[in-house]
Amino acid sequence: MNTSHAAAPHPPAAGFSTQRELVEHSLALASASDAVFTRLYPEAALAAASHADAMQRAGVMAGPLQGMPVSVKDLYDIAGETTLAGSVVLRGQPAASADAPVVARLRQAGTAIIGKTNMTEFAFSGVGINPHYGTPANPADRQIARIPGGSSSGAAVSVAAGICVAGIGSDTGGSIRIPAALCGLVGFKPTARRVPTTGAIPLSTTLDTVCAMTRSVEDCILVDRIIADAPVAVPDLPLAGLRLAVPATMMLDNLDSHVAAMFSAALARLSAAGAKIIDTPLSLLGEVAQRNRFSPPEAFAWHHKLLAEREAEYDFRVAKRIKLGAATSAVEYIELHQGRRDWIARMEAAIAGYDALIMPTVPIVAPPIAELDASEEAFFKANGLLLRNPSAINFLDGCAVSLPCHADGTLPVGLMVVGPAMADGRILGVARAIEAGLRR
Repeated sequence: MNTSHAAAPHPPAAGFSTQRELVEHSLALASASDAVFTRLYPEAALAAASHADAMQRAGVMAGPLQGMPVSVKDLYDIAGETTLAGSVVLRGQPAASADAPVVARLRQAGTAIIGKTNMTEFAFSGVGINPHYGTPANPADRQIARIPGGSSSGAAVSVAAGICVAGIGSDTGGSIRIPAALCGLVGFKPTARRVPTTGAIPLSTTLDTVCAMTRSVEDCILVDRIIADAPVAVPDLPLAGLRLAVPATMMLDNLDSHVAAMFSAALARLSAAGAKIIDTPLSLLGEVAQRNRFSPPEAFAWHHKLLAEREAEYDFRVAKRIKLGAATSAVEYIELHQGRRDWIARMEAAIAGYDALIMPTVPIVAPPIAELDASEEAFFKANGLLLRNPSAINFLDGCAVSLPCHADGTLPVGLMVVGPAMADGRILGVARAIEAGLRR
């Protein structure tokens, strides 16, 4: 395995005297990037940066992300343009009449929205390959073009390449946490109901979550305070004494050697710092694979007319997965919801005694793009592995943070910190304590 990597770039704010200089630099990087952005907004971004500078000169207290470069996944409505969701199928459709709430909230907070980022077509894959607009290469490896993870592929690369301080994406089965893990970033999936999905093209109306990737847990907290309906209190927690459960069922299966070694080393460091690492079977996780089948029928409900008219224009791998939903009956769909409610209740009772669950975010490192492009079998095998762990947390209706746990100079590995619905503040606090412990 090739593990030769360039040094991680400094945070985008380093070395700039004004926000406008910073945003000009970010726009230059974005323009030179390959397949990361689908559209840039230089005038609006520079205006936001100049406004932030004027506020600072006037002595007006600015928000923490005012004038900072941010990217938005090509899933969200921006007034006056057609939302394409990484596809060519929607070209010619009516333009959005208003910004999606997440975009409007970013504007209100004064962020400089650099542009829209590339993604897996219609968000239906954890790999990040896009045949229409190209696939952005993972910045973690400068010698081998590896997948960035998906579906928020461009969002991840926009942050990992030092272009933006935050990339707004979405997470239906891991689409924030997978690319965060593969690119060496922090990704926070909040409880889905906390952030409005209005103005976003849906994949699964049951599971879709609006969220972001950044370079630190603290930055994820800052973004969450902007885009969520209400901020959460994040406690300062000592690492010593935290009860961290490691589920054995499913979550530790088929780990590649590098992921296994990095996760084991992280557990040893957390234990040495006083955290209580508790191995648990948590056998309820074994039910997820049969119960978590919401995305195909819910996607098919949205896409069936487009598929009937323009299926040839879809990525065949995406169309194939959407069409699986055609066979789901109304009875089966209702039973899926009933079964999920029952499973969530049992899971929440089973994990109530822990501060958080921790596990590898994904069981593999980023594979080379060429390998997955060349083989449908390899593509779907990798996709299944990438989605396996994070998608269980969407099914739980939980919240989770993926944060880096790999050694410097090696391929990124993510450690996922998990809690039940509406435990967002606590999970962010636990993740921040773990992040600090792993950096010592």
